[in-house]
Amino acid sequence: MTKKLTRPPFAEQRPHSYKRHGYVVNDPWHWLKDARYPVVEDEDVLAYLKAENQWFEQNMADRKPLIQSLFQEMKARIKEDDSSVPQKDGDWLYWAKFEEGMQYRQHWRKAVSGGEDQLMLDENVLAEGKEYFRLGAASVSPDGRLLAYAYDDNGSERFEARIKDLSSGELLPDIIPGTLSSLVWSADSKMLLYGLANEQWRTDNARIHVLGTDIIDDVELYHEDDEGFRVGIGLTHSEKYITISTGDHETSEVRLVPTDNPLAKPILVSARKVGREYEVEEHDDMLYILTNDEHVNFRLATAPIADPDNWKTLIAGSDEFYLTDVCTFKDFYVTEGRENGLDQIEIRSYGDPGKVGRIAFPEASYSAGLDDNPEYDVDKLRLSYDSMVTPSTAFDYHLDNQSLETLKVQEIPSGYDASQYVTERLMIEVRDGTVVPVSLVYRKDSKIDGSAPLHLYSYGAYGYAVPPSFSTTRLSLVDRGFVYAIAHIRGGDDLGRNWYLDGKLTKRTNTFNDFVDVARGLIAKGYTSEGRITASGGSAGGELMGAIVNSDPELWGAIVAHVPFVDVLNTMQDESLPLTPGEWPEWGNPITDKTAFEYIRSYSPYDQVSAQAYPPMLITGGLNDPRVTYWEPAKWTARLRATKTDDNILLLKTNMGAGHGGKSGRWNALEETAEEFAFILWQMGMAE
Repeated sequence: MTKKLTRPPFAEQRPHSYKRHGYVVNDPWHWLKDARYPVVEDEDVLAYLKAENQWFEQNMADRKPLIQSLFQEMKARIKEDDSSVPQKDGDWLYWAKFEEGMQYRQHWRKAVSGGEDQLMLDENVLAEGKEYFRLGAASVSPDGRLLAYAYDDNGSERFEARIKDLSSGELLPDIIPGTLSSLVWSADSKMLLYGLANEQWRTDNARIHVLGTDIIDDVELYHEDDEGFRVGIGLTHSEKYITISTGDHETSEVRLVPTDNPLAKPILVSARKVGREYEVEEHDDMLYILTNDEHVNFRLATAPIADPDNWKTLIAGSDEFYLTDVCTFKDFYVTEGRENGLDQIEIRSYGDPGKVGRIAFPEASYSAGLDDNPEYDVDKLRLSYDSMVTPSTAFDYHLDNQSLETLKVQEIPSGYDASQYVTERLMIEVRDGTVVPVSLVYRKDSKIDGSAPLHLYSYGAYGYAVPPSFSTTRLSLVDRGFVYAIAHIRGGDDLGRNWYLDGKLTKRTNTFNDFVDVARGLIAKGYTSEGRITASGGSAGGELMGAIVNSDPELWGAIVAHVPFVDVLNTMQDESLPLTPGEWPEWGNPITDKTAFEYIRSYSPYDQVSAQAYPPMLITGGLNDPRVTYWEPAKWTARLRATKTDDNILLLKTNMGAGHGGKSGRWNALEETAEEFAFILWQMGMAE
């Protein structure tokens, strides 16, 4: 029996320092990075992580009834035997479903002409006996006979690709370990394109496998020599061309190979130019190129496949409209983007560029986009839609009469009455005069007099815009009186590409300041009060949590930081780590650039921990996480324990058999959300 801990674990300090740009950096918890990583066998490291997990379990033990109660109410909002709306692709209708009680999906199809339902893949069978399972890429061959799929069974994001004969149910002998890419078929269904992860977990290649041959003989179609670039494989919507894309966070380059002859010499669309991003679609041998070369919010250009570098503007860039995507269909094409931060979908004519049909949606604030539309020749579009008060909805948009047909609305078995909730979109001015949007949801009977607890969420990096979407789990806070707020801070691209650029590199601290100032603005408007705000974020959003507890600890009643990217200075100097070279355009290169070194050091949460009071905190990590390595949250926790001056609870939970996304399986993931909410309610004195 494990002896009960009487005090929190303290990781010892072992002298370690390095010099860079005239500075000496001391890192006494450097030893928590196992020198043999990605193998983690160091007994001292494992002992510390296990001790922290024990401390977490001990402190959450009395919260078990609350966790279970939260879990059961969250589970009751989920339709257990749920199914997606079938979608036609060629001769088949495809859908995915959960069976009652099951953790993972099943993937089904049925012939359009009729017949029995066919189970293609059961993730529950593949996950049996495994602590972790995640299905990655999956693709049915053009002739409909074969299913290529890839899976990860430890959270390391190194996938093994297999091929299944759908008529017999047998697996082919072809096995491709270590993939990290899409799986794309040749037109004749005899070849499969994929990318392998190298030793640094970077996809620097595109390869082709001929079914029935040894993978040793697979041909490398493209190899990327720049360590900061990643290679991706895709398919134009016409399915005439396979795309081989390479790029980092600011520069891209695309090659095309015909699906009916993928061994042909790749067509380079346009050679890379630093700072220029582009992606490519195709229609009738005309390329449709989405690019930021002339306007920060992107333009749409065209070029003939025979002269792919000869770009001519079709839709000019706009200060008001942020163009984010294009999809070509046989008789029309669709552009997606955002205007005033709200999603827009527009139907456009090939023959009449001025003819534009924008799809109208019923709410003032919402999230909408093209859903799964696999076919090229269609007269309707599958769309997804939700808002902070409207459950997820699947629509078909009929082009002939511009009407929306509701196919399915997310069912909430335990009941949900949208009329009992209020959603708002506020604009809050922050310290440099910028106005930041905030999306809110709360119960209609909540008191907006400063007394309510408020949970503030954001991400704020990589140009990811957190959508004002619906969440059943969120209701467990909202129904207990919380105002739930999403801060659309800089670093995301909510208000256009400049919104993203104003939160990266030398402007990174705008992200943190925006979050703090939104919190203060919500206090000023009477939604909550100081110390009544809880906050959460993961990965780069976990970095955000680390920065705001260093700068303004008094604001927060509780903080949850999932797999937090907090050891920014050290990680950005470690070129052996999977992501580092590709991340320099996002954060800066502190190895070569003294200014970048000084700036990153000024906000890196691990480096800026100080002797002050910190709010109650729950920190999580994953031992197999290749994105934010386990030692970042571990080192941060160790430094906080050794430095902070308060007695507030500090917990670290490391998933020893999972990676960046936490536990797999819908119920396991839900239990972790219940743990997070139980921690928040406990610290806010609302655990009863």
